[in-house]
Amino acid sequence: MGRRIAYDRKWLRQNGELVEASGSDAVFAGSIPELYDDYLVPLIFQPYAEDLARRVADRHPGQVLEVAAGTGVVTRAVARALPGAVDLVATDLNQAMLDHAEAVGATRPVRWQQADAMRLPFAAASFDVVFCQFGVMFFPDKVRAFAEARRVLRPGGTLLFNVWDRIEENEFADIVTTTLAGVYRDDPPRFLARTPHGHSDLTAIADDLASAGFAAAPRYETLAARSRAASAHVPAIAYCQGSPLRTEIEERTGADLAEATAACAAAIAKRCGSGPVDGKIQAHIVSIENV
Repeated sequence: MGRRIAYDRKWLRQNGELVEASGSDAVFAGSIPELYDDYLVPLIFQPYAEDLARRVADRHPGQVLEVAAGTGVVTRAVARALPGAVDLVATDLNQAMLDHAEAVGATRPVRWQQADAMRLPFAAASFDVVFCQFGVMFFPDKVRAFAEARRVLRPGGTLLFNVWDRIEENEFADIVTTTLAGVYRDDPPRFLARTPHGHSDLTAIADDLASAGFAAAPRYETLAARSRAASAHVPAIAYCQGSPLRTEIEERTGADLAEATAACAAAIAKRCGSGPVDGKIQAHIVSIENV
């Protein structure tokens, strides 16, 4: 299968360097949302969702906004952690992801709304907390997105988000990326390293927040966790078929999606064993006040 889609050349500044970004990096469509929710969410997102929900609740907000809500894993955790009277708005750029999140639902009312984090459709000073789980890396203009978060925050409000640490600190993602580089030697898929794990430099994050108008200093915490699955096949499906990495694989000639997934499963099993597997994951949690 040859390349099906041609994209304009786009560039992102990540860890202090300009890198070329594929137009597919933020596309979660087709079967990806369901596979993402079934495989990737329990594999890597759930522990950090509970952590972020606790941090949101600790601020005792009255109005809360989530950007890049995805399939709603953090939305549901925050809904459980907050009193029912708190107004919770969950947004995402991708309507397919938001549709899946709304279909799953939450334990309390949530206002689901399609929105671009770089052009939020809300009045200034509307929210006490703006939070985002692993979405910042997908924003083409991070300074503009941070500036929008600051605009809709009330004075004294808090922006809370997390980003993945570099790919070498995230075992399954690293194995998948290395394996696919061997499968597609002439044109290795680099989505995982380029985007989810491409914004781990805390100095660059601080610079972006300052450029967005935040006057306070950000606070950081690096949090390691374990990613566990019943077999090596689970993380292989999660990454290869439940993320935009799938698009990169399907664009390439040679091995098809099933063959690429099988190669990654074999590599994970070789490193982690043929039964249940366990790998390290690590992320940075960032908070900053709107003073």
